[in-house]
Amino acid sequence: MRALFMSTLAQDIRYALRTFAKNPGFALAAVLSLAIGIGANTSIFSVASALLLRPLPYADAERLVILWNRSPGLNITEDWFSTAQYLDIKNGHHGFEQVAIAIGGNYNITGEGEPERVGVIRVSSNLLPMLGVVPAYGRVLAPEEDLPGRPATALLTEGMWARRYGHDPRMIGKSITINGQPYEVAGILPQSFSLPREVLPTLYGTEQADIFLPLPLAPAAAQVRTNEDYNIVGKLKPGVSVAQAQAEMDTITARLRRDFPENYPPNGRLTFSIVPLLEQVVGNVRTALLVLLGSVGLVLLIACANVANLLLSRAVARQQEMAVRAALGASRWRIVRQLLTESVLLALCGGALGIFICVLSVKWIHILGTKSIPRLADVGTDGRVLLFTLSLSLLSGILFGLAPALRISRLDLNSTLKDASRGTAGTSAVWGRGNNVRRLLVISELALSVVLLIGAGLLIRSFARLQNVLPGFEPRGVLTFDLTMTGRRYNDKQVVRNTYKQLWERLEHLPGANAAGGVTSLPLSQAFAWTPITVEGRRPPPGEKFLNADERLVGGHYFEAMGIPLRRGRFFNEQDDATKPVAVIVDEYMAEQLWPGQDPIGKRIHIVELKRDDPWQIVVGVVGRVKQDSLDSEPRIAFYLPQTQFPARAMTVALRSNTDTAGILSAVKGELRALDPDLPMYYVRSMGQRVDESLARRQFSMLLLGVFAGVALALATIGIYGVMAYLVSQGTREIGIRMALGATQRDVLGLIVRQGMTLAISGLAIGLAGAFVLTRLIRSLLFGVQPTDPVTFVGISVLLAFIALLASYIPAQRAARIDPMVSLRCD
Repeated sequence: MRALFMSTLAQDIRYALRTFAKNPGFALAAVLSLAIGIGANTSIFSVASALLLRPLPYADAERLVILWNRSPGLNITEDWFSTAQYLDIKNGHHGFEQVAIAIGGNYNITGEGEPERVGVIRVSSNLLPMLGVVPAYGRVLAPEEDLPGRPATALLTEGMWARRYGHDPRMIGKSITINGQPYEVAGILPQSFSLPREVLPTLYGTEQADIFLPLPLAPAAAQVRTNEDYNIVGKLKPGVSVAQAQAEMDTITARLRRDFPENYPPNGRLTFSIVPLLEQVVGNVRTALLVLLGSVGLVLLIACANVANLLLSRAVARQQEMAVRAALGASRWRIVRQLLTESVLLALCGGALGIFICVLSVKWIHILGTKSIPRLADVGTDGRVLLFTLSLSLLSGILFGLAPALRISRLDLNSTLKDASRGTAGTSAVWGRGNNVRRLLVISELALSVVLLIGAGLLIRSFARLQNVLPGFEPRGVLTFDLTMTGRRYNDKQVVRNTYKQLWERLEHLPGANAAGGVTSLPLSQAFAWTPITVEGRRPPPGEKFLNADERLVGGHYFEAMGIPLRRGRFFNEQDDATKPVAVIVDEYMAEQLWPGQDPIGKRIHIVELKRDDPWQIVVGVVGRVKQDSLDSEPRIAFYLPQTQFPARAMTVALRSNTDTAGILSAVKGELRALDPDLPMYYVRSMGQRVDESLARRQFSMLLLGVFAGVALALATIGIYGVMAYLVSQGTREIGIRMALGATQRDVLGLIVRQGMTLAISGLAIGLAGAFVLTRLIRSLLFGVQPTDPVTFVGISVLLAFIALLASYIPAQRAARIDPMVSLRCD
């Protein structure tokens, strides 16, 4: 039986290939339609597989979690931890197998080669073993290195070892200079290991760590509840769920709120959240990815509907063939199997071509998704993706082939053969019931296209709104780079002040330069710092101990360089030095919130963590509000302190010039080398680039959904044109009779166009209803646009109606030119 089945299957395949060879246009159209649908699905599935289905490359990854410090009452949605909080959790939580602490930073490496700024993470000794890291050479950190007073050691990543030291096998035990201090290289980490920012988002770290250093904690660390700069990573005990661990964590935070009300006031509602590490990595893109998966699914359904229409049209021409086969003894199941074999074969060919499209698409995703997709290096076409493509191809072949196969298997042999003997093909009239399936398929295509187009239209309008958001600064013509002064020379605060002052002067004397300055937290740089403050004369509500405000240190002519406008008062100047009372510039939002209807100049605030004889800081100016975190988020109240009074070592430099930012870069490097050859500049970006990077994720989603919607529109247009052209060709005799009985060309034209527009309006109505419901799923991806935005709904409806009119008009015009004498004579 099995041998017989395989033999007949082989016959079916050979016969299908022969029929495709006789009608290559049909086969090519079907394969291309399916390839587009299957290729798009496979491409997005490859991303989903890497992000959602593949575990992180760490031991027991499903038990790894990251912790976040949140105080929603103080508008703090995601904060880091203090050392005291880490020890509270480590010693008080029983659901963790291990708890580790880390802090990131950017350090200068000097000595061999050019000075270089590298990403460094200081970690407790248990973090790397907890992640399952086994060193390629040497050792990892030892438990005794968690205590102060031990020799300074360092672990190099394989990339750092290769890039700077050329895979030197003598590096173990060798001393390297980091921030002016010697460190002994204790180990080289394996090439397979990385701990990027998307996994461990350190406060001061880089996108990718190059060096790992010990993090010794002194006994006094248990008392330090300020300086919340540390990450905490944990590993749950086997059998402990995140919900169980969170419940125990809530009892810890409740105790902290009770025991330390000055640090954790009631209005802050302190909580420590436990987030699975995979959720940390993909959480921000999960919604967009699911929307794209749904979108490509709709594209595939539209492609299947198109191919089903092609098969139905082809089935009419094959009615006589199938009737003859049935008359010769072929069973209904045998005919259905033959037709399904052809459909599945088409789908497999489409799947094979779809894999090629997927490979090209993945390369495109790697180019465009650098700032948009986490774990981008893991995205590719692996075995899971190929299995998905095969399954999708088989399912598609059955889906679009079943209706034509069942329909043709129900033929009336007598009427079909009788029609054939008369020279007709058993075709029905333009209004015949036999064409209802085709009409339903076209209506479905149009409805699905409406949903996709409206979704894409909403994202496009949202992106346009976002691009028109005023960031509070002028990004054009601004070059930015990071700078950190390290080493014993810069332990003297006056040296730091003087060095930055010389830098501002040197930069402003460059040809084309207008203003130069620096800030500790540049807008859109993922750098931020907030601090508790109180306000003189303000009566706080019950339970409030302080307010939280963003704090930024600025130097030179930073506000002028960034184009941040002065609303009232003055900017900082050289007279704001260490001998004067602390000067503060607030943004206009802080002024409105704290002193509504009053002049804020001369008002005083108290920065709680600032230890000075005079507890009050005086407001000397008000500047415009700046979009700090992103263009689509509302910034907190913010104030600025002068770098001349608080000489920060690390700053982001901003230089405004009339020349191209790339052209002035070499001159900036020369001035920096002349100032201090051991000071590397890093994270060099124009401010325009930073704005573009902040929009990259939204732009990526918009582009992909726009492409899928465009493909859907093209397929739907082809679908409605194909059906109307088919109905015209099959209804030539009926049209000839109508014209012979007195119908004019205008009557025929109206008949066909009305038929097409009836399909279009039906599809539009169903699609609009579906979009009205489904667009709510993308609410979190929108900005400044409602999911039921009437402009988008009306605009897409008009566009589709116009396209449908064109797709109907072309075959209608051809029908109107039919010569009734010719059509009736041929019949």
